[in-house]
Amino acid sequence: MPVDITITLSDEDLDRFQDSIDKGKLAINDAETATQVEESASLLIEKARDIDLPQFISDRILKLQILINMIRDDEWKLSDDERDSIRSALFYFIDPEDIIPDHIPGIGFLDDAMYAEIVIQELGNEIRMYQEFCQFRIAEENRRRNRGLDPQVGREDWIADKRAVLHARMHERRKLRSGGRGWRMRLL
Repeated sequence: MPVDITITLSDEDLDRFQDSIDKGKLAINDAETATQVEESASLLIEKARDIDLPQFISDRILKLQILINMIRDDEWKLSDDERDSIRSALFYFIDPEDIIPDHIPGIGFLDDAMYAEIVIQELGNEIRMYQEFCQFRIAEENRRRNRGLDPQVGREDWIADKRAVLHARMHERRKLRSGGRGWRMRLL
């Protein structure tokens, strides 16, 4: 039978995670380092798939794949600042100075799972908009194929319209959320 456990992180705990984001922002000051952070985070996700981790840890780490997908999806067209913000959030997963070293069996990824949960919650609106975009893209491709149309013809036009709506909604929700209600990490 599953058991729910609630962990309350203090402001100091959250500050440690924020410090890592800030450290990541400094680390990705060039395209090469930004790409290295992205690639290293991808490798961590692959490692999480390959090793026997507790399910609550692997579930959270595997959710990070959507962030990698968001920054790599050329049709989603995040700004460079948005991509770098996500990369700086991913920096914690490759930081050798994270709270619990990853090589400790059984618990080495516990802090990564907690941090992943925070990042996923903090970027929830952005993730939902991206998922809606992906669902739309697949549905529109299928609709066009079913009508005997080539989904590549006029693709940028039909994608651009949906992307513009979702990006506007994403930015508006981000602005509302950062309007002083509760704690929000400085990700975007």
